[in-house]
Amino acid sequence: MNQQKQDVRERAEEKRKAALAQEITADFERRRAMRKSLERGWQLNMNFVSGNQYCDISAQGEIEEQDAEFYWQSRRTFNHIAPTMDTRLARLAKVRPSLNVRAFSDSDDDVKTARLCSNILQSVKNRIDLDRVVSRATLWSETCGTAFYKVVWNYDDGKIIGTDETGHGIREGDVNVAALSPFEIYPDNLAAEDMNEVKSLIHAKAVSVSEIYEKFGVELAGKTIESFPLLPYSSASGWKRPIDGEDNPAAENAEILIERYTRPNGKFPEGRLEIVAGGVLLFEGPLPYRNGDRGERVLPFIRQTCIALAGAFFGTSVVDRMIPLQRAYNAVRNRKHEFLNRLSAGVIAVEDGSLDAEELAEDGIYPGKVLVYRRGSSAPDFLDCGKLPAEFAQEEERISGEFILVSGMSEISRNSANPTHVTSAVGLQLLIDQDVNRMQMTAESVERVVKEAGKQILHLYKQFASARRILRMTGTGGHTELLCFDASDISADDVQFEAGYDKSPEQKREEILQLLSLGLLNGENGAFSDETRSRVLDALGYGSFENAADISRLHVRKAERENALLAQGDVEADEYDDHAVHVAEHTRALLSGAEENGAVRERILRHLKSHRQKGA
Repeated sequence: MNQQKQDVRERAEEKRKAALAQEITADFERRRAMRKSLERGWQLNMNFVSGNQYCDISAQGEIEEQDAEFYWQSRRTFNHIAPTMDTRLARLAKVRPSLNVRAFSDSDDDVKTARLCSNILQSVKNRIDLDRVVSRATLWSETCGTAFYKVVWNYDDGKIIGTDETGHGIREGDVNVAALSPFEIYPDNLAAEDMNEVKSLIHAKAVSVSEIYEKFGVELAGKTIESFPLLPYSSASGWKRPIDGEDNPAAENAEILIERYTRPNGKFPEGRLEIVAGGVLLFEGPLPYRNGDRGERVLPFIRQTCIALAGAFFGTSVVDRMIPLQRAYNAVRNRKHEFLNRLSAGVIAVEDGSLDAEELAEDGIYPGKVLVYRRGSSAPDFLDCGKLPAEFAQEEERISGEFILVSGMSEISRNSANPTHVTSAVGLQLLIDQDVNRMQMTAESVERVVKEAGKQILHLYKQFASARRILRMTGTGGHTELLCFDASDISADDVQFEAGYDKSPEQKREEILQLLSLGLLNGENGAFSDETRSRVLDALGYGSFENAADISRLHVRKAERENALLAQGDVEADEYDDHAVHVAEHTRALLSGAEENGAVRERILRHLKSHRQKGA
């Protein structure tokens, strides 16, 4: 009897899973059909960026090649979109806000936590090459208008900490950030203006059945997927995108992997993650990451836009605005070249039957050609085609000016030209600043993405870094420290990033030289202290230029180690200490919060007294 009940429950569970998989697949197809027109617009943009500019969206909503009205028509492409994209991408590549966490107070605990979080972010940034990820996403957002980041915890990353029963290594896991194209993201509401307004989101793409089996242990039959929006970027042939009648890229032995993320609601307080492929439910459970503020579970996606639109989830790009101008520019240049061809090759009028017209049409009139025409007929003659109308040059110049207006990139930024004939450095800088201001909204979107990614990275470390970890971090003075930490040492809810950007070494040296020239680094007697000299030499790249700098830095490092030891017990000053440097460092620790702990305060005071006695 119990076995029958168990069989009934299993069959009911199988039916429920099959129905859920069918419902998720139908939901995906509905969302896919709802935004089909947007996808075609993105594909059109990608064709124009790549130089395939004689195509358009047909009445049936598909990308089709446009045929020439006459076989002799010139159809060359004079691509102004690609260099404009290159200039914008180069400018946006400099938008990388520094991921430095600011301490909330001067206490040692807050300073230590802020430094730990900053070094964690810097370590992750270097490991995953975050600049490359942002550059790839920016390429998508500049082309299609929108790009996305997926911040996840990868259990197969990190150091090996053990082995399982099969002998495979168990890793400690680490954060991974992936750049996603807009083709892979399907929100439930296309009118949502922010990621927080999206209640449910589907991430779908074509995945090989072998990869699905490796991750979920489910064998699927697989099929050939030719729909470009679902193909992984690596399988696509460059930037040229599918047009009807052409051979499109395809993924063999693959299935569409559908991941549906649902925000927490009354039915699912912890949210929901459901994964389906080939009509089979592969996984269902709560949202895996506590990546929101105050530790709540939210969607692990970040949106980046080129130009945000009111009442729209997906933004637009400058390519959308430049396509009409590019079509007009190509038309003007081609008609101009056709007119020049008529002027150079000529149009010949021939009396019917006076000569072999087919031979003349095939060979033309090359230098030295002998024309034999029928006696009594009129000799062949060139028709007067007139001169090149001035309207061609005027229209070409007008469209070029509109390119500047629409793209936000002036000629001084795009092709290093100075049409305004401004010669002063201040005037040229003002022209460059105007281009920067035109891109301010796009730059702010990149800034928000990097900061949000930093917050989510810390939240994931707070959630999953439960075991003790060792991090190689940069300490005071540029030396390397090994720090052991766990999730309790990370403050992920109260994170404030410092404003500014990572400066180049040249910029840092220039600022230091300006400070030196103003005398702002001098001491009370107008001279440099050994500590200041050491830090300046370090910043200028001459950290070991003189022994005094090395000795001063070593004394500072020794005093910092003593501060850590004084938190546990008494430490006696040494005869060889630079007592002035040690007293300054210990006093700084005392004023940074150590005075709140009575026992630590008394130990530091006793240590300071020993320095004064031995330094007297």
